[in-house]
Amino acid sequence: MRQASHSPIGVFDSGVGGLTVLKALMSHLPHESTLYLGDTARVPYGTKSGEVVTRYSLKNAEFLLERGIKLLVVACNTASAVALPALSAALPVPVVGVIAPGARAALRRTRGGGVGVIGTPGTIRSGAYQRELEAAAGSEGVKVKARACPLFVPLAEEGWLGGDVPRLVAREYLADFARSGVDTLVLGCTHYPLLKEVIAEAVGPQVSLVDSAEATAEVVGALLEEKQLLAAAGDAPTHHYFVTDVPERFVEVGARFLGRPIHSAEQVDLSF
Repeated sequence: MRQASHSPIGVFDSGVGGLTVLKALMSHLPHESTLYLGDTARVPYGTKSGEVVTRYSLKNAEFLLERGIKLLVVACNTASAVALPALSAALPVPVVGVIAPGARAALRRTRGGGVGVIGTPGTIRSGAYQRELEAAAGSEGVKVKARACPLFVPLAEEGWLGGDVPRLVAREYLADFARSGVDTLVLGCTHYPLLKEVIAEAVGPQVSLVDSAEATAEVVGALLEEKQLLAAAGDAPTHHYFVTDVPERFVEVGARFLGRPIHSAEQVDLSF
């Protein structure tokens, strides 16, 4: 399959969280067209087995590939943790996950005090960020402190981004991170950038936050440039959204994650 520079970037996630990755892509690569697939009928992926998540991920990728994408972004931490090897082997286009870019950005940012990782229980339990950090650090080594923060996801989806409740939750999860010597914290869930302000307040100014979405967008830009697949500066980008369940809630909640209105999303059937 031959890709062209004007072909879209494909992005998939189990729901709305991956829209923070899409937002970073739109900001970093404003001339690129995109296709976003939210597998809202089967959300969440974090509670499912690796085999099932891989099967869903391959189906998502097949759907996007049929629509002529030039690169696939796996904007789901769970899928990035368990399905990336299968996707990379099966697809004729480059595949980028969100874990490696975030981990490597954290290693560039840390001042030697250690790296913290927060994410969903499934992502933290997988150990994917921990393994990626340790592998990238090599012989220098790195101290990693990881914690699941499950309540951040419903807070983000319900729009509770400030005020007493999210601050209390953030302090409960994160107050000991700074005390433990962590100087860099990876936001290892695509929902968490919406709560960046309360997270930063909870860990204190001495801890630098790394947004995996922004790091992923930078990696995608560099990869497209390397493969001479960057869209031309004069290209007018288009952005299309697909979901596997009724689109109304995706359109409503997704606008908060994307930072701009989503005027419509097409419901599609990805049944096996």
